[in-house]
Amino acid sequence: MKDPKKIVIDKKLLVPFILITSLFALWGFANDITNPMVAAFKTVMEISNAKAAMVQFAFYGGYATMAIPAALFVKRFSYKKGILVGLSLYAIGALLFIPAAQYEIFGFFLVSLYILTFGLAFLETTANPYILSMGSEETATQRLNLAQSFNPMGSILGMFVASQVILSALDSDKRDAAGGLIFNTLNAAEKAAVRTHDLGVIRNPYVILGLFVIAMIVVIAVSKMPKRDNADHTIRAIDSFKRLTKNIKYREGVIAQVFYVGAQIMCWTFIIQYADNLGIPKAQAQNYNIVAMAIFISSRLISTFLMKYMNARFLLTLFAVGGMLTTTGVILIQGMPGLYLLVATSAFMSLMFPTIYGIALEGLKDDATLGAAGLVMAIVGGALMPPLQGMIIDQGTIGFLPAVNFSFILPFICFVAIAIYGYRTLKVYPEFSA
Repeated sequence: MKDPKKIVIDKKLLVPFILITSLFALWGFANDITNPMVAAFKTVMEISNAKAAMVQFAFYGGYATMAIPAALFVKRFSYKKGILVGLSLYAIGALLFIPAAQYEIFGFFLVSLYILTFGLAFLETTANPYILSMGSEETATQRLNLAQSFNPMGSILGMFVASQVILSALDSDKRDAAGGLIFNTLNAAEKAAVRTHDLGVIRNPYVILGLFVIAMIVVIAVSKMPKRDNADHTIRAIDSFKRLTKNIKYREGVIAQVFYVGAQIMCWTFIIQYADNLGIPKAQAQNYNIVAMAIFISSRLISTFLMKYMNARFLLTLFAVGGMLTTTGVILIQGMPGLYLLVATSAFMSLMFPTIYGIALEGLKDDATLGAAGLVMAIVGGALMPPLQGMIIDQGTIGFLPAVNFSFILPFICFVAIAIYGYRTLKVYPEFSA
């Protein structure tokens, strides 16, 4: 008989596991249909890279705002109710794209994304610890990596929709024979007509997404979800918070997660700008993002398998060093080789989020729900760092390098921080190592 501690998913929990895992794909879709919108809004709204990157500030800022309230809600009520609230906020934010497109106000789109990610904060705060609880702590990190493998599947679908449904249909991205944007040569009235058309193109997939999420609300509401929350509800949140702030491994894990999410969002958001600097249209450039995601998925599955035989902390450190090497090439090597290295960086990012998450939550027990919220709040790295990278890109050139190349110094720094965390978890506090 197989040791229960070695079982990743118990057969009795397979259906709930599948339902919750589907949520990982759902927020992956939202993440990666939104990343290319930075480039789309930059052109159609005629704004700078830094201002366009406020899309990411709004999107990932919603996580920082709502993660703690979501954790307190789940702690007070249940995982299922937290999921239903998250899906409701998700649908509301997506459907607000209707008035945002009608009024053609960039700030309205930002508010819509902000509310949408209130829902994602609820979902991630709930789903991640729920998956961890579906079995022994010994297989928790492996189980979360398996569930997280479905996140990039949703992401790649979001990228495909962004490329084939949105970016390819944007009139503002049409180019002349010399490769220049025709939109920049139009008069005010012509630009207004193009803007109305393109904002409608951007709106439609979000509206369809909102309707799909409403259908998911119905499915989850009628499904029987086992109660896996074994926390002591007499424990005060303030006591949990005090213990978490004193836990060095957890505290450094939150910091490492900030750097990881920042690196991921910068690499995936500005791959279009990197390609644009090489004269590649947005829709075609998005195909490189799709390839990057396919590499990400493949590497996630491979790394999940490797964790059966190798220490997760060692793999985290090794992959962070790999990310440092590829981003060094992105900075220093111009032309298509640099773009290929940027795409290859996704292979090394693949295991980072769930592995940091699992390591940081090891041994937290009754503090895990609030601890999970802190790690979801760390997604704020995706809000803070892209505008900084956008400001660098807006400089045009820095020294002998195109500014878009130099801007990837920020992801490089992020990978350095992750490598340090991986090494410290391996050597300084390895008591929970697999």
